[in-house]
Amino acid sequence: MVVQVTQREQRVGVFVDVQNLYYSAKHLYNSKVNFNEVLKTAVAGRKLTRAIAYTIRAEMKEEATFYHALTTIGFEVKTKDLQIFFSGMKKGDWDIGIAMDAIEIAPKLDVVVLISGDGDFVPLVQHLKRALGCRVEAIAFGSSASGKLKEEADHFTDLDQNKKYLIKRAEKAAE
Repeated sequence: MVVQVTQREQRVGVFVDVQNLYYSAKHLYNSKVNFNEVLKTAVAGRKLTRAIAYTIRAEMKEEATFYHALTTIGFEVKTKDLQIFFSGMKKGDWDIGIAMDAIEIAPKLDVVVLISGDGDFVPLVQHLKRALGCRVEAIAFGSSASGKLKEEADHFTDLDQNKKYLIKRAEKAAE
C-alpha cells in the first residue's frame, strides 16, 4: 500500500545558488534579491528540513551583514573563497557542492527546491527525480534561466513574475 503524503506534510530541502540569483537580479533589474520572500515561496507552507545558501566570499564590506541576514531568515550559509588565477581570471561556483549536498540530503526529503537558473543542474534534477524519487522544483529569474532546467523540473517558479522578490539597490552618488 502506497501512503500519499499531503502537501503540508512534505519535507522540503532548499538549495540556493546565491551568485546565480544575485547576478541575475543585478543585471536584469539593478536590484538585490529578497531572499526572505524566495524562501517563503520555496517552502510554501510545507515542512522545511534544510535551507542552505551557497555563497562566494569576495572580500566585500557588506558580506558579513548579508550572511547574518541569510542566517536570521533560516538559511545555513556555506561560503567558499573566490579563486583568482595567475592570468587574473576569477572563478567561484558551488555546482558540485550543491549537487553533493542535494544527493546526500534527498533521502530525507520529499521535495528538493533548487534555487538557480543554471542549466548545469539538469543532470542533478534528473538524478533526484529518477534515482531518489524526489519531486524537484526550480526557482529562478525565468528570463535568465536555462530552458532545459525549466522543462526538467516538476515545477518552475519564475521570479520575473513578481517584484516582491526584488529589493531596489540604493543609487550610488556620482563620483
